[in-house]
Amino acid sequence: MNKEIQKIAAQNKKRQHLEEKIVANILKLTAIISVTTTLGIIIVLFSQSLIFFENISPWEFLTGTKWTPLFRPAHFGVLPLIGGTFLVAFIAAVVALTLGIGAAIFLSEYAPERLRKILKPILEVLAGIPTVVYGYFALTFITPILKVVFGQDNVIIFNALSAGLVMGLMIMPMVSTLSEDAMVAVPKSLRDGAYALGATKFEVSTKIVFPAALSGIVASFVLALSRAIGETMIVKIAAGSTPNLTLNPLESIQAMTGYIVAVSQGETPHGSVEYGTIFAVGLLLFVLTFIMNIIGRVIISKFRQVYE
Repeated sequence: MNKEIQKIAAQNKKRQHLEEKIVANILKLTAIISVTTTLGIIIVLFSQSLIFFENISPWEFLTGTKWTPLFRPAHFGVLPLIGGTFLVAFIAAVVALTLGIGAAIFLSEYAPERLRKILKPILEVLAGIPTVVYGYFALTFITPILKVVFGQDNVIIFNALSAGLVMGLMIMPMVSTLSEDAMVAVPKSLRDGAYALGATKFEVSTKIVFPAALSGIVASFVLALSRAIGETMIVKIAAGSTPNLTLNPLESIQAMTGYIVAVSQGETPHGSVEYGTIFAVGLLLFVLTFIMNIIGRVIISKFRQVYE
């Protein structure tokens, strides 16, 4: 009898070991696929960008203030695209950070549990709306309001402000959800200690919970900002296609993603300098996003707090 039990136990252990090995190999395969895909993207961007940089110097590309690669005389200064991208992303970041942090504080500290379960899914629905819908919403709803507020002659139909405002609404759920999760994870003992010392709910939220959850809030903001910089359809539809180096959000601009979409229509000859601009701009966008993520990780590691 004991031998049969030992035999069954050995078989079960062998089966469990086999299952664990299979799961570990599947997880390893997914990790390899992810890394390989990233390396493939980098290789394609670098190799295809050489077509462009063999004819145009990187210095001219990074410091030039005129971007007219499809016209004659051609200019290949990418600063107008960078300026347009960061102008829209900055507006979106202000909107998303203000509304997102406010929503996160309300959901984690003020809202009753029943109300929280209702509001949080409603906020997350905003992240599931197609970006092309956001683009037309900005063009047909937000822009007319801006014309009424700032004057018909001061607001161009395609402008950076409407695109930035709507993009901020789009990425706001990302900030609010991740920030709220970080705030909920703060130990209740910290809140109770602050209340015991006579702190109000607002003081607890802003001076105790917010600093304690800062690493998670920064992570959500960096992720949302990266999403804003890489957004395509909103800036393509609502912000226009004018490579304009300006700080005026009421003017038309062109973002890096918008340019890639505009040129990737099959009309540019393959192998030409104009065709190479797609990959050069894409490579620059990849590098900027990568740098942002590194900065975000440094900030997160600096403010990270671990509670037991």
